[in-house]
Amino acid sequence: MLLYWIIFGGIALASWLVSANLQSKFKKYSQTPLGMSGKEVAEKMLRDNGIYDVQVISVAGHLSDHFNPATKTVNLSESVYNQYNVAAAAVAAHECGHAIQHAMAYAPLKMRSALVPIVSFSSNIVQWILLGGMFLLNVFPQLLLLGIILFSLTTLFSFITLPVEIDASRRAVAWLSNAGITNAWTYGMAAGALRSAAYTYVVAALGSLATLLYYVLLYSRRR
Repeated sequence: MLLYWIIFGGIALASWLVSANLQSKFKKYSQTPLGMSGKEVAEKMLRDNGIYDVQVISVAGHLSDHFNPATKTVNLSESVYNQYNVAAAAVAAHECGHAIQHAMAYAPLKMRSALVPIVSFSSNIVQWILLGGMFLLNVFPQLLLLGIILFSLTTLFSFITLPVEIDASRRAVAWLSNAGITNAWTYGMAAGALRSAAYTYVVAALGSLATLLYYVLLYSRRR
């Protein structure tokens, strides 16, 4: 059990460092100007890939950018939508990478999308089930087992997310270079920013796995 807490503490520290590094890079690269706004980058990338039924819109929040396949919208935060800098271009292109994945029926994205309703439902109740399962471990161990099963879906979702995010970033940096949006200098910035963003998903997946293993270990030692 001590080993688990050491691992969990290491993951928590890594998560903080990765998050701080991501914020620092995006702040730094937001100071490097580019000739197109995030909105313009997104619209051009969609057109260049033959996608005309996806709308680019602005949403509130910081780094709240996402692609919504249900509404077919690329949602860019205010710090990306109207900004003319490398960070905005990288984020906009990354989200368009997801739109391209959706148009191509990219298998990992389809798997993740299929899990969304299940994970959304289980995430609302799983913590209460796990908490109750720990309290009733010796008299009703099946409750903790149910919590483990539900939480394992969240962990699976985290790991399926990895290839989806990495592939979207790969598409983004390749297009930014091929379309002449970035040059030899700004290309490295865009790639570095998206690489830092990808690390957050890696740490999140490892953290979810460590938590799942903790509950499995707790269940296995119930007697």
